[in-house]
Amino acid sequence: MGLSNHPSMVPRTDLEKEQLIKRLKRIEGQVRGIQKMVEEDRYCVDVLIQVTAVNNALKKVGMNLLERHTTHCVSGAIKSGSGDEAIKELMKVVDQFTRT
Repeated sequence: MGLSNHPSMVPRTDLEKEQLIKRLKRIEGQVRGIQKMVEEDRYCVDVLIQVTAVNNALKKVGMNLLERHTTHCVSGAIKSGSGDEAIKELMKVVDQFTRT
């Protein structure tokens, strides 16, 4: 996957990418741990606690991405005069992100 063709996209820095990938790999490990717990027929409550931890970790990643998108991409679009479209897109993704 390369850069999006979206006009308001601001590429992530190497440090931002590194931090996100590190978090996602940690989450991936947690998911594998849950799979192993199920395979080992572990107590449901213990599995559910780990599922909650993964959900919370993913939400944190999502909030990080949402904050970055707002402060970089949306802000840049507003400054360049294409803010209406960027705000509409932002509100759409916020709606999707906050659904449970």
